[in-house]
Amino acid sequence: MNKHEDILKRLAKEHENLQFQSFSNKKALKVGLRLLEIAEEKHLAITIDITRHNQQLFHYACGGTSKDNDEWVKRKSNVVNHFSKSSFYMKYFLEQNQTSLDQMFFLNQTEYSAFGGSFPIIIKDTGTIGTITVSGLPDEEDHKLVISVIKEFI
Repeated sequence: MNKHEDILKRLAKEHENLQFQSFSNKKALKVGLRLLEIAEEKHLAITIDITRHNQQLFHYACGGTSKDNDEWVKRKSNVVNHFSKSSFYMKYFLEQNQTSLDQMFFLNQTEYSAFGGSFPIIIKDTGTIGTITVSGLPDEEDHKLVISVIKEFI
């Protein structure tokens, strides 16, 4: 098994294990505020976005972020909404197949970016209903931050 297969297996397990029983507007607020609390404790310049069924439930841009972070949030969450996989998973899937979203799926890079930081809101026995996305750190750290907070709420 190669490096990419190992990583993809680990990331696929996250999709299996990090599923909510339900996800309300109030839970979105709590998750968003927890991400913000961590950002403030660690002095992180990140943008946080939580969307359910294409309705933005939480959005906050910490000091030190810019409109570029909003664009990264949009592009990464578009990947999750399209594939129902984390944007980090799709990064490694594409690397393993030595291709890009544009080449393999005809998805424009101005609309879609397969870099870590967006994770699907998965409801047990239902499927993906939205995204929790962070932008501002290196993509692996964005991903780790999001899943660390999801684990707190599962």
